[in-house]
Amino acid sequence: MKTAVLGLGLMGAEIALRLKRQGREIRCWNRGAERSEAARERGLDTCSTAAEAISESALTLLLLSDADAIRATLFESGDADALDGRILVQMGTIAPRESREIAGRVAAQGGEYLEAPVLGSLPEAREGRLILMAGGDPDLFERCLPVFKDLSRDPQRIGEIGQGAAMKLAMNQLIAGLTATFALSLGLVRREGIDVEQFMTLLRDSALYAKTFDKKLDNYLSHAYGAANFPLKHLLKDVRLFKQVAEESFLNTALISALEDRCRQAEELGFGDQDYSALYEAFCPDPNDTSS
Repeated sequence: MKTAVLGLGLMGAEIALRLKRQGREIRCWNRGAERSEAARERGLDTCSTAAEAISESALTLLLLSDADAIRATLFESGDADALDGRILVQMGTIAPRESREIAGRVAAQGGEYLEAPVLGSLPEAREGRLILMAGGDPDLFERCLPVFKDLSRDPQRIGEIGQGAAMKLAMNQLIAGLTATFALSLGLVRREGIDVEQFMTLLRDSALYAKTFDKKLDNYLSHAYGAANFPLKHLLKDVRLFKQVAEESFLNTALISALEDRCRQAEELGFGDQDYSALYEAFCPDPNDTSS
């Protein structure tokens, strides 16, 4: 099945390369020329327009930044038949209601729509170990499964359109929550002069441990957050989106509001393009820094 990948950011480019290594014929598009050129240098075939990539492919994977970017890419050309007979798979982080709305517009143009957001970072994308959470028609999920299995060891259909999107938001909220609570605990340990490795040894042997704590520990200890697989600004976007969706579901969002505030502060400190673990700097500021 010839496959198009629209959106060549960090994850989009790695997914396209993974599928190409698996022997699939891939066509790519990105709005910005710089990332398109970088993709070509890495051996990917790029199209000058999204419409061209879609028209040449039976299946199109959407790795775009948000719902507005999806709408602009798919629906602003004015061609009412552009998606006729095509399968569109949304793989980013958007709200459930946004996914349902986009599904309706795709169907109105004669296309088929499935959501399949993924959890994982660049190493998981390269190795085909992403966690894939689909929502939509069971038969369409089965037809897309061969491609999904190139990206994930165990692709799962969560339920109807919107439910995959909700599952992805629930997972991404945990990224922020775990990062924040670990930052505070580590901050207290360090302020009290407790040996960090002793703290980690006790934590690893407890039911409280999560692998992400060790994965990001060196970042916190060195205050170095470069080489971002998932930049802090993207975490802030997802936290805001989770808050919006949670409020629509009448959930108490006091905790997520606090997380949003700290993410925003970390971005204001200049960490927006760095790894999301830079959230530590907003929770554990230098007590000797009187600039703020």
